[in-house]
Amino acid sequence: MTQFMNEDLARAHMAMRLGEAQQLRAASRMARARRLSRKAERAAQQARLALARAL
Repeated sequence: MTQFMNEDLARAHMAMRLGEAQQLRAASRMARARRLSRKAERAAQQARLALARAL
């Protein structure tokens, strides 16, 4: 009986670790998306400034 309890505990622990790993990956993707968005905003701002100077 204790073997089954240990297996259940190990399975629950593994599921928890998988969930944590998925959350970390999602957070990492979100941070990368924010960085890319800021980079795109800066590029757009520079393009607008260059256009304004050219006119």
